[in-house]
Amino acid sequence: MTTPRPEYPRPHFDRSHSWRTLNGTWDFRADPAERYSADASDGYDRAITVPFAWETPASGIAEHWLRTAWYRRTFTVPADWAGQRVVLHFGAVHHAATVWVDGTEVAHHEGGYTPFAADVTDALGDDGDHLLTVRVHAPADKRDIAHGKQRSMPRDDYDGVCFTPSSGIWQSVWLEARPATHFAALRLRPNDDLTGIAVEAVVHGPAADRAELRLRVRDEDTAVTATVDPDGRLRTELPLSAPRLWSPEDPHLYHVDAELTSADGTDRVAAYTGLRTIAVDGESLYLNGRRLFVRGVLDQGYWPGTGITAPDDTALRRDLELAAEAGYNLVRKHLKLEDPRFTHHADTLGMLLWAEPASPGRFSPASTAAFAEQIEPMVERDGNSPAIVIWGLYNEEWGLDWDIPGDPAKQRATADAYDRLKALDATRPVVDNSGWTHVKTDLLDWHYYDESAASWATTVADLLSGERDDFPVKLGPDFVVHKKLAVPGQPLRGLPNLNSEYGGGFTGLDRAWHLRWQTQELRRHDRLAGYVYTELYDIEHESAGLLDFGRGTKDLAGVDPAHANAPTTLVLDVTPVAPGRDLLTSDRDVTVDVHVSHHGADPVAGTLHTTWTPVYAGTPDAPGDAVPGGRAEAKPYVLGAAVTVPATLPDGWTSGRLHLALVVDGTVAARTALDVDTRTDPYIGDDPQARPTA
Repeated sequence: MTTPRPEYPRPHFDRSHSWRTLNGTWDFRADPAERYSADASDGYDRAITVPFAWETPASGIAEHWLRTAWYRRTFTVPADWAGQRVVLHFGAVHHAATVWVDGTEVAHHEGGYTPFAADVTDALGDDGDHLLTVRVHAPADKRDIAHGKQRSMPRDDYDGVCFTPSSGIWQSVWLEARPATHFAALRLRPNDDLTGIAVEAVVHGPAADRAELRLRVRDEDTAVTATVDPDGRLRTELPLSAPRLWSPEDPHLYHVDAELTSADGTDRVAAYTGLRTIAVDGESLYLNGRRLFVRGVLDQGYWPGTGITAPDDTALRRDLELAAEAGYNLVRKHLKLEDPRFTHHADTLGMLLWAEPASPGRFSPASTAAFAEQIEPMVERDGNSPAIVIWGLYNEEWGLDWDIPGDPAKQRATADAYDRLKALDATRPVVDNSGWTHVKTDLLDWHYYDESAASWATTVADLLSGERDDFPVKLGPDFVVHKKLAVPGQPLRGLPNLNSEYGGGFTGLDRAWHLRWQTQELRRHDRLAGYVYTELYDIEHESAGLLDFGRGTKDLAGVDPAHANAPTTLVLDVTPVAPGRDLLTSDRDVTVDVHVSHHGADPVAGTLHTTWTPVYAGTPDAPGDAVPGGRAEAKPYVLGAAVTVPATLPDGWTSGRLHLALVVDGTVAARTALDVDTRTDPYIGDDPQARPTA
């Protein structure tokens, strides 16, 4: 059997020169009655493939609502590890894990998304095979624990958007060897003026206060040697002679090799970071001092057959590539501390990330504590990443009983989580409660879904103009509530605004239509700092993706998401009626006002072109004929003035798709399309709020 997920699991803190994977086949024992003990050898009647949750087909178990189970396997310690400490690592286990080695308990950990480790050296028996046993408890009632989108029984309030639980070991398990005095952390951040790397090394062990540390930037003539402080820490900087900033266009990484020498021997780790800043200034975001408009997409981290574990390392990277191909510059990993290799691939590809912990299902002292306990491990594990530019916390008041405005205790819990995260990392903006009522936040975001393109556009315009400070949320077929943007005291102006969840429709045709029109409406508003579309791919029963669950293409009726999400795009002054019937006209002649939205460093100017195809046809390669007097231009982040474009349906056509393109210096810089129909009588599916005729 090929070892699943064989790659080194922790690229941000790399000790891969001395490691051994424990992924693969383990013995498995279900324990629904919780009658077994660690020293009982009977009942292991099945084999499970680690690291796949026991609900998944990939695990070989595929058992649901099993609360307790046991894992068992043997391992050997390599002979060349003699004299070293042997450390056992778990990337993540859902939810509570107790670990024994050769009959001695070495670890107990609760929290299904955070890593843990144990020095097992003193538990090892004689040389040869050692027995590793793990008991996992995964409660069916998950409401008081962090579980994100995993389904609970009893159900969460938001059960309709939850998926199959993922219980047990779901990230890699491995062994490492290190000296007794060793690196516990190596934190790398850009220094204030982006001329070097600020380093904080944390050293544990009996000789920590006498250890010597050497840091070297790989491929650079930069090295520092110093003695660790008595508190086991060393803070220093690594200057760079010709600093090269990290950005989506140039995701340059600096790798730091660290060597720690003490009476216990030499420990070596490698880490990396990128030089970049992310800053909030007024109502805008800035990356490396240049304005950033977030063009984001939601990614929930599920795969067919393997649940919340990626089937292989390539799958993690491929999701980021698919997001980039659709025109996005940011991926929001939703309610899940993802496998750290996902973050690593984002760092290397230049994809920005919004990272956030898993939510509990209700408000209680236990759930508040469980949620907060994820924050420090999240920052410690992923803080070196240049790709992560936004930290999230709560989402839509999940774990807060959908009632921040009515309960000061829930407001305090939200503010406390924000303060805890900012104390650990003040360099990134933090969103306290994404999408609904904010308490203490760096970004003012909202989640707004509407099946009417007309009312959606009106509500977004009113939110951004200040005409309203609330928006409708449909919690059931006939149950609509109005959510405030913020509690009193949290400013509604002076912060970046993001529409961080949106989308509409159920079929591929409907989804693509809403994507095209809703995204162009967002681009109409210069105040907006960005958006996050829901979502990249379907998951189980949720068919909201641009791709299917297997990441295959869907029929989007000729719409290319990359055109809607491009840095330069076209905005039409049209209130669309229905898919295939954007604009209704009683004759074949139409006019449409066109604006350019441009998010680049320099102004853009070019000529508008048009061509016709049948409705739902894809974009032709050629941009078509130039529009007489059709020169259009825009300054960066300022919507360009309207340019009126006349067009006439070809002879004999009763409907058609008008493709519009902006051509700059012979190259197509932006595209969109408009479906025109001369059949003006009402059709099923028409939006009654849209204008009935041109």
